[in-house]
Amino acid sequence: MHLGLGAFARAHTAVFTEKAMLATGSSDWGIVGVTQRSETVARQLEPQDGLFTVAERGNGAAPLHVVSSIVEAISGRDHPAKVVDRIAAATTQVVTLTVTEKGYRIDPHTGSLNTTDAQVQADLAGNPPQTAIGQITRGIQQRASTGGGPLTVVSCDNLPGNGELTGTLVRAFAAALPDAESGPLLTWLDANVTFPSTMVDRMVPATTAGDLDAVEHELGLRDEAAVMAEPFMQWVIEDNFAGDRPAWEEAGALFSTDVAAWEAAKLRLLNASHSMLAYLGLATGKVTISEAVGEDAFRAACGRMMAEDALPTISLPAGLDGGTYCAQVLERFANPALGHTTAKVGSDGSQKIGLRLLTTVRANLDAGRAPRWAALAVAAWMHHVATTAADALNDPLAAELQAALPAERSAASVVPALLGVRSIFDAELAANTTFTDLLTHWYRVIDTDGLDGLRKEITHG
Repeated sequence: MHLGLGAFARAHTAVFTEKAMLATGSSDWGIVGVTQRSETVARQLEPQDGLFTVAERGNGAAPLHVVSSIVEAISGRDHPAKVVDRIAAATTQVVTLTVTEKGYRIDPHTGSLNTTDAQVQADLAGNPPQTAIGQITRGIQQRASTGGGPLTVVSCDNLPGNGELTGTLVRAFAAALPDAESGPLLTWLDANVTFPSTMVDRMVPATTAGDLDAVEHELGLRDEAAVMAEPFMQWVIEDNFAGDRPAWEEAGALFSTDVAAWEAAKLRLLNASHSMLAYLGLATGKVTISEAVGEDAFRAACGRMMAEDALPTISLPAGLDGGTYCAQVLERFANPALGHTTAKVGSDGSQKIGLRLLTTVRANLDAGRAPRWAALAVAAWMHHVATTAADALNDPLAAELQAALPAERSAASVVPALLGVRSIFDAELAANTTFTDLLTHWYRVIDTDGLDGLRKEITHG
């Protein structure tokens, strides 16, 4: 089972699974894919028997690849009971998920499940579950009662300790059920379900009409479910499975005992730089990430953030060279064929900057260093929030952020106002004068001096 059957899952998890089967000669595995918020992908795949095309773009791109590992596609919004049944089925050994940070329904204050969320409450009340955590927990509950056997739940989202976090959320959902249900369910879950952590990496932009036309021209057939991707693909997995699994290592996946180090490197180097480029680009009219990294000053700022702010505060996993990795990140971002937009990468910023940027900010402040470059990225996010129309801000906390903003949108007023949003910034960080001074400085440069001012300040400031 895979929950969250978007473009990334099809260009990553589905590809790894097919390659594993081809490498081993096994046809025993297949993916039942579940769309979470829209039935579009399920509708596209159904008349194609689950087949779809992955089109790599950029230097080293492979020929078109028609992927056949998806055997069923379900609209989770329209058929939630069917999703639960599939999770509970004895033939299901592994549930993977890519539902984005906000899909986990995390309470930012506790780090656990937000049981005040209206949809979570509806799932707890016994309605056919709509949330990913509700579907997984109800599937495990049904599995326990029908003798479905052990199950492994594998998060593939960009969250630190994503396996442990998913297990925490599932247990929180189970614990919130009536006592007669929660006790037996938690006992069975602890004995039969594992939640390995993973790190995933592949840039997969939104597919455009032009992309579909290009695939049709090359393939000779129309594929409405085609996805674009860069040639690079990576998957690091904790080897903690309750039962059987595909031989993903035969497809190039790395099984590691130190997934946390790989996660930290990706979040605080690659993902942090992605966010920095998105918000700097949005502030200066850059439509794509490749355009943003093509600006020499922005590329330099990313490089310095990684080298001076992030690398000194993380422990790299064995076999990963920091300098080489950082250079590779910037080269991947420069791939113009991907068309990754700054607007898309910059969406849901309230859910991303804490993990990608604020962890680095805090680590530097604790070490007595000024996080100059990470602060630039946070200030650029603040500028994006303050200058985007209320109905156009693509963020789950849009209403809260807009309510916090003052009428007057200068650096002196916006920075303290947004630092007061406790679901993002804790009181200690918000009161740190080194950090607030850096934010105010950078916000003023972005807001008052624009691209020319940023070029000058980054290069000579």
